[in-house]
Amino acid sequence: GYAGKILWVNLSTGEVRKEEIPDELAEKYLGGAGFCSKILYDELAPGIHPLGPENKLVFMTGPLTGTLFPQASRYVVAAKSPLTDGWGEAHAAGHWGPELKFAGYDGIVFEGISPEPVYLLVHDDEVKLLPAKDLWGRTTHETEDALRAKHGRDFRVASIGPAGENLCRMACIVNDRGRTAARSGLGAVMGAKRLKAIAVRGTKGLRVAERERYLEVMRRLNRKMRADPFMPSRVKYGTSILIEMMNEIGRLPTYNLRSGVFHRAERIGGERMNAEYLVKPRACFACVQRCGRFVRIEGGEYAFVGGGPEFECLCSLGSRCGCDDLEAVMYANHLCNLYGLDAIGTGAAIAWAMECYELGLLPKKLIGDLDLSWGNAATIVRLVEMIAKRQGFGDVLAEGTYRAAEVVDSHNPPGTPSTRKYVMHVKKQDIASQEPRGQKSMGLGMVTAPRGADHLYAFPVLDEIGFEDKIKEWYGEEYLPEIADKLSPIHKGFMVCTNEHFSCLVEAVGVCKYGTMVPPCLDYYDIAEALRVTCGFDFTKEELALVGERIVNLNRMFNVREGFSRKDDALPERLTKEPAPEGPPKGQVVEIDYMLEEYYRLRGWDENGIPKRETLERLGLEFTLASSGAAGGRW
Repeated sequence: GYAGKILWVNLSTGEVRKEEIPDELAEKYLGGAGFCSKILYDELAPGIHPLGPENKLVFMTGPLTGTLFPQASRYVVAAKSPLTDGWGEAHAAGHWGPELKFAGYDGIVFEGISPEPVYLLVHDDEVKLLPAKDLWGRTTHETEDALRAKHGRDFRVASIGPAGENLCRMACIVNDRGRTAARSGLGAVMGAKRLKAIAVRGTKGLRVAERERYLEVMRRLNRKMRADPFMPSRVKYGTSILIEMMNEIGRLPTYNLRSGVFHRAERIGGERMNAEYLVKPRACFACVQRCGRFVRIEGGEYAFVGGGPEFECLCSLGSRCGCDDLEAVMYANHLCNLYGLDAIGTGAAIAWAMECYELGLLPKKLIGDLDLSWGNAATIVRLVEMIAKRQGFGDVLAEGTYRAAEVVDSHNPPGTPSTRKYVMHVKKQDIASQEPRGQKSMGLGMVTAPRGADHLYAFPVLDEIGFEDKIKEWYGEEYLPEIADKLSPIHKGFMVCTNEHFSCLVEAVGVCKYGTMVPPCLDYYDIAEALRVTCGFDFTKEELALVGERIVNLNRMFNVREGFSRKDDALPERLTKEPAPEGPPKGQVVEIDYMLEEYYRLRGWDENGIPKRETLERLGLEFTLASSGAAGGRW
């Protein structure tokens, strides 16, 4: 399952070296998010500047990436985040990750800063840095087209656009024309290193441990995935149909999370996009679900053909901004892909600005002629480009909403209400398209996630619409009925804690969570069997859960070393003190302190959210107890 080597690329000197993966690293952390966690904890000193030469940018696949396991397409990118100043992590699917494995590498670690723009060319054993001056300033699509035209159509390209080059703190990394490693601002780290792209072609294939049983196991897992009752809907709509579903249960962020109900949701939902704009579904490597979309807008100012928005983008650029112009939302998402911007963070920043504009809190000298009225489609589209290019008020928003509020407040007269109140964030990262007053477990998962405001780190979905059979299977009947009630905080600490273990495991082995965890179609036993025939590992369910728990605690200790604690595990007051105004969660707030108490206790963390010595020793993380100073060397 492993290619067996990791590339270390020093951008300052141009040196490229290949290192073998230690057995202990593979056994304790598996790959993907696990390798990223261990490498960066060991290699980074606390307090470094995220955009400085000391930061390292890690791309990592998992042992199942590139295999026949269903949806084995994923790779993880990690670094210290320029958005949160803490743990930064993003994920993407497509074909780039498997291609890197086929070239003979499980991952790449970038060090230093290049004197000039460069890209990395990886073609099996040939690995070299090449000049990228002619690519600097181009969009991600233009960059991909240029490199494939130069080196061959079989190359897969991951690149940044102008947003990354301009060090926008919401910049992302884009591969396969619209698959994005979007959150944490890691495209800005790539831009700071003057690394424009990584072009990869591999022809080596992969070896497996048990050739006799391998196809039998993989066929069974693929049949199990195809038999899932939600499969037809995923293929037909992708994630876009979640607009209608989330709106129905009052969990669709609207008007900067004032509400979880958008009264024009059908205008931007999956049914309409599917009926009027869909060309065909789009699959990533080894995917049987095809949740991606190819869409077309035939004419007008928003005409384009390309990747369609998923649920998160439809919400962040749509209902969150009060916009029901689907063509504008689709086009704004397209621009985010071209320029290399996280559509969630971009939409959240615009929604914050629109609320502040309504309240009269944005100085004219900052916003110029912008009309930031709710739902102004033309302004939403215009701001995407302004943010990516750091033009006008876009330069303020490019710092991320948290820092943008600091800029705005500094320009307002004394006594003006602070705009910070309206930033919907956790740890400086904008909350994704999830209204936690409508699902309490999601609120807890957002605050405990190390990268901040992360709905995927725990990815609690079983209480969303009450999958009671799956709840009995996963958590036990004794936790019913409260654990199935999305509006109850009871047992949600247990749910989030348990989910984080499995979720981190999924990110470590390199497969997609959609379907694997929505609702759980594949489980620990499936992953254990796949690792057995692919890698020769003989893990029990408990041992795999321990890998996930180890990753969670190491991520936490990374943030502890950077000064994070319980004070940072917090939601905006809007969500904890202002009752939801309408829909099924009307009158609800998120009881975050109640849930945190249970979560910390189950985690083995103290009242400040710091892992206890006995917890770290049990997980083999005792090295973190003595590493609060400078980083200590190679893993």
